[in-house]
Amino acid sequence: MPSPSRLDARALRDLVLDPGSWRSWDSPIAARDVGEAYARELAAAAEKTRQDESIITGEGLLRGRRVAVVAGEFGFLAGSIGVAAADRLIAAVERATEEGLPLLAAPVSGGTRMQEGTVAFLQMIGITAAIARHKQAGLPYLVYLRNPTFGGVLASWGSLGHVTIAEPGASIGFLGPRVFEALYGERFPEGVQTAENMAEHGLIDAVVPHEELAEVADRALRVLAARQTWHVDVASADRPGPDDGAADDAGAPRSAWDVVTASRRTDRPGVRRLLRTAATDIVGLSGTGAGEKDPGLLLALARFGGAPCVVLGQDRRGQSLAAPLGPAALREARRGMHLAQELRLPLVTLIDTPGAALSREAEEGGLAGEIARCLQDLVMLQAPTLAVLLGQGTGGGALALVPADRVLAAANGWLGPLPPEGASAIVHRDTDHAGEMAEAQGVRATDLHRAGIVDRVVPERPDAADEPTEFCLRLGRVLGEELAGLLGRDDTERLRTRLHRYRHLGR
Repeated sequence: MPSPSRLDARALRDLVLDPGSWRSWDSPIAARDVGEAYARELAAAAEKTRQDESIITGEGLLRGRRVAVVAGEFGFLAGSIGVAAADRLIAAVERATEEGLPLLAAPVSGGTRMQEGTVAFLQMIGITAAIARHKQAGLPYLVYLRNPTFGGVLASWGSLGHVTIAEPGASIGFLGPRVFEALYGERFPEGVQTAENMAEHGLIDAVVPHEELAEVADRALRVLAARQTWHVDVASADRPGPDDGAADDAGAPRSAWDVVTASRRTDRPGVRRLLRTAATDIVGLSGTGAGEKDPGLLLALARFGGAPCVVLGQDRRGQSLAAPLGPAALREARRGMHLAQELRLPLVTLIDTPGAALSREAEEGGLAGEIARCLQDLVMLQAPTLAVLLGQGTGGGALALVPADRVLAAANGWLGPLPPEGASAIVHRDTDHAGEMAEAQGVRATDLHRAGIVDRVVPERPDAADEPTEFCLRLGRVLGEELAGLLGRDDTERLRTRLHRYRHLGR
């Protein structure tokens, strides 16, 4: 693949920010007491790039929103980070934190500046600490990896984004290919250290061309930075009508087996149809950030009725007998929980699974432990939580996403410890009593509502598969109202109520 055309830091900045809005935060670099050879290199780099270091920092407007920017300049000694560059970078991150600004980072670098030795190498610790404090303050951090990004830069501020994207064809990796070849006497395998391969393996969220960067960043910030202004957008959103899901039975009663059968229809709308129809400002995220991605789970930022949220949706399209929901999906879900926690955003879980994987790979991948950790993280999450039984809710794969402040269900959604056929096999040693077991176990949305497990049932008329657009819009209106209600509650009281609910459920 040919290398992408390289934009310098100023050209990229001007492409993304509103015209005329840039204000530099950079102070002149003090005179350096360095050797003659290094001094010549610095002078040549400054003349070549018309910059005094490998980092530029400042602020501007992105679609009218004030943002802070830190960007690397590869032309200045391959974008390497020494003490002066690190000091400039850290000062900018700290200022963004103090002023409550979202931070946009555009690294491009060969890594640590070799001419400054170990002291330059250790600057990555201070940079990481500054980024950590920024995120701890609940402020968004978006990263755009450019060509190339290697070494300590990738292993610090390049890998800490709430959302991390990269330019097409960018070379990205930990150990630079030149170093690898010098150390091991062979070339690094082709196609590994590329933006596209990183996206494929769930290490970054997407590959985005320069000309689309402003739009993606704007959409992400409309969700990530909306906690302070959500009430303005919610006030003008469509509100649920009296028939949108406040009633107990929400339509004519159906047998438990009819509900299970309806939830399995291949044309039933899932999480992707719901987002396309009823959400706005959608930004898809991808993978765990640690080299795993499961097609059975969709992770995204979105807004329903103006209310921002992180969405964890079990994707019915990505699950099958050949590729069931695995431990990686739950690790990806936990990434979403962590994101909601850091940014104080509500978390919406959409449950729609025929069950988690039953295989050697799932066992060796720690499936049971991941279910336990999901339960722990979700029930203790400081952020508001909203769970939706969108379709099938089978076993531990469903249980992992259930604990929430409020639990909704589609009328043909259900929740059980096993598929009814499995429950029948345990009790009756056959699958012929599946319908009877579904009825006895009270798996239907209406049964769960009467048991206090589900707070609200959203009607299907008579089946979401027969009215996919109308159903998704109906559910979207209800989600907007529920999220607004959760955002308006006191965090301490809300968590106390959640813990009380699951301590006394069924008693």
